[in-house]
Parts: sequence; C-alpha cells; structure tokens
Amino acid sequence: MGYFLGLIFVLSALWLGLSGIYKPLLLGLGAVSVLISIILAARLETVDREGSPYGRILPIFAYWGWLMVEIFKANWPVIKACLGANLNINPALVRLKTRCESDLAKTIFANSITLTPGTVAIEVEGGKFLIHALFEEAATPESFAEMDRRSYEAADGKRKEEVAA
Repeated sequence: MGYFLGLIFVLSALWLGLSGIYKPLLLGLGAVSVLISIILAARLETVDREGSPYGRILPIFAYWGWLMVEIFKANWPVIKACLGANLNINPALVRLKTRCESDLAKTIFANSITLTPGTVAIEVEGGKFLIHALFEEAATPESFAEMDRRSYEAADGKRKEEVAA
C-alpha cells in the first residue's frame, strides 16, 4: 500500500510541476491520468520495492554523495596517466561476486563502476560482474568491496528486516 501512495504522490507532484496550470478542469484531468497510470501499473504488477523505491530515497542520496567523492578521487590517476609522457597503464579484467540481490542494487553497482574513471562494468551475469580496469592494481575484488557494500545498503539494505516483519 505504501508503494501505491508513494507512486500517487510522485505522479501527482510531477504532473502538477510540469503542467503549471491549476484550473479545475485540468486538475481533474490530471487526477484521471494519475488514476489510469496507477491502475495500469497495478495490472502490470510493477508497483513494488524496485518500481517505487521511495522508501530508500535517503540511503540512495547518501550513496550518491559518497560516489561523487569516489569519482573525483578516481579521476586523478586517470588524468596523470593521460597527461604523462608515457601512457603508464596496465589494463586488467576482474570477475567479482556481488552481495547485491535486487536488479536495482545490481544496476546501481554496475553504473557506479562505469561512472568511476578507469573502470567499466562489461558484463553482469547473475551475481557476478566482469569489470575492465585501466590499472591492474585497482582491479582487485577488494577494491570494489566498499562500493558493493554501499550499493547493497542503499538499495537492498532493509530487505532482510522487511521480509522478517
């Protein structure tokens, strides 16, 4: 029920913010369009934890803040390698297992790897990722452990407690 309420709130706020017109006829049409969207989402069974992750918004924003710092830190070695006289890179592939369970968490983790300079998530198969890194010393499973843990906590963190409740 909370996912439906969150979806109704977000769709209504989006509609109001984008339309900018608050006349009774248009407000009624907006309410009808939100209602139709909710009915369609219910019939498609897309209103769930991943389809409406509004309860995870604060952990996800905290994760994005941490990720921005990591992206800036990862820029320095890549810039040094690109601007150096000799291209001092040692590319490597690494396969690592993630603790992320949901598709949302896996997507956040894979996108975070790709956003970080010098690394690209090439393949996601089940709970395993194939990652290309510019520097072999940065291509160890341990170097991705913190990102894996934080992306899990941002998207899947309360999953165990919710199942128990």
